Amino acid sequence: MIILDSLVRGGALAAAEDDDSDDRARGTRDLLSLVHDEPRLSATAIQMVRAKGWDGFLLALVR
Repeated sequence: MIILDSLVRGGALAAAEDDDSDDRARGTRDLLSLVHDEPRLSATAIQMVRAKGWDGFLLALVR
């Protein structure tokens, strides 16, 4: 099992993919693409909104 925290980046991942102004969001998108392309992983990203604002995590299971 792989868990990656602080994934949502304050909602910046929902911005247009061609918007490269946020390096952290671009890096997170790249990470999600790598996870998606890895055939040994089954994964989901969970978004949460709470008192501190937007947050989320990725949960991946290695087959």
